[in-house]
Amino acid sequence: MRIYTRSGDKGTTSLVYGKRVKKDDTRVEAYGTCDEANSMIGFALSQLLEIDFKEKEAIMKIFHKIQTALFHVGAELSTPKEKDVKWKVAQEWVDELEKIIDEWDAELDPLRQFILPGGHPAASALHVARTIVRRAERVAVKLDDEVNPLALSYLNRLSDFLFVSGRYVNHILGIKESVLHEES
Repeated sequence: MRIYTRSGDKGTTSLVYGKRVKKDDTRVEAYGTCDEANSMIGFALSQLLEIDFKEKEAIMKIFHKIQTALFHVGAELSTPKEKDVKWKVAQEWVDELEKIIDEWDAELDPLRQFILPGGHPAASALHVARTIVRRAERVAVKLDDEVNPLALSYLNRLSDFLFVSGRYVNHILGIKESVLHEES
């Protein structure tokens, strides 16, 4: 199978089931932004591969499942409304994110003020992924009733998860968070 098809050379692309749309279509922007977030998560994980820590295997397993789910969210966003979605987002996926958020957040210092994204490069990349997921959510909302509400819920919860993940990675690696200081 060749990577290039030349079918997009004139500014269009295919959705699932082959419907052609312009590359600036809201659906394309929504699933493309999910792909961007997924790539940033992969970049964050590549930073963690370089170091040894006891939670590494468990974290990698969790993120593999999340990257797979995010791929399915993108597939759902790229399926025209009138067509069946092969990989429907499920409530269990949202519930699982909430469970992990609660577990990891319980190990962190309570938030008393805003934190500044940063710390370990993996944590920083997770914060960038969080902002990309927020953008994906903003774009997907523009699709109104043309998208499974659970896809929106998943994106919303995923951004919360990525925020906690950035904090958690800094925590387990012993890196102190930087907090926002108001200028006097």
